[in-house]
Amino acid sequence: MEMFSDGVIAILITIMVLELRPPQGATLYALRDEIPALLTYAMSFLFLGTYWNSHHHMLHLAERVNGAMLWANLHLLFWLSLIPFATSWMTTSDFAAAPTAFYGVVMSLSAISFTILEMTVIAAHGSDGALARAVGSDRKGKFSILVLLSAIPLAFVNRFVSDALYVIVALMWIVPDTRVERFVATSAPTEETEVPDFSIEAGEPS
Repeated sequence: MEMFSDGVIAILITIMVLELRPPQGATLYALRDEIPALLTYAMSFLFLGTYWNSHHHMLHLAERVNGAMLWANLHLLFWLSLIPFATSWMTTSDFAAAPTAFYGVVMSLSAISFTILEMTVIAAHGSDGALARAVGSDRKGKFSILVLLSAIPLAFVNRFVSDALYVIVALMWIVPDTRVERFVATSAPTEETEVPDFSIEAGEPS
């Protein structure tokens, strides 16, 4: 599941960069008109990189995979797959209200679907599992969702405010979440620790 997700995210980043168009001129001044597109690409790249980072950390603490986790993972990848489209529409429309709001919808549902996947993994391992103990109340994740959701209606009031909120959320996660690293460091396995079983549970669809 992790390798498949890594491949999908890598393809999405590739699609995004292929959407960028070089300027017409051959001087740095000609690059000026492309700066908004480059900055939006960088923001979306940061969002995708954050999801890749957090996804890797989450599965690092997963000991098994079941059907619910697979479907929750596909749900996350569906919304992530719309990020290149939302990014392109927002930049080519010169950050109009509707495309800016749609960008917020995609980002909000991506964050919500990641939370659903996280809850599904926790449910599969119990409330005393490693991920549940590492994540805790996840206040940062919940706050991010609230900010992204608030940016959607604000796009029709002042799209620059929405854009600023997207940037704030992206910058909030520019420093990788260290909860998992701290948890692993403070609960290092001993020689008697059982090796995790990463196989799919019996009876679950693959």
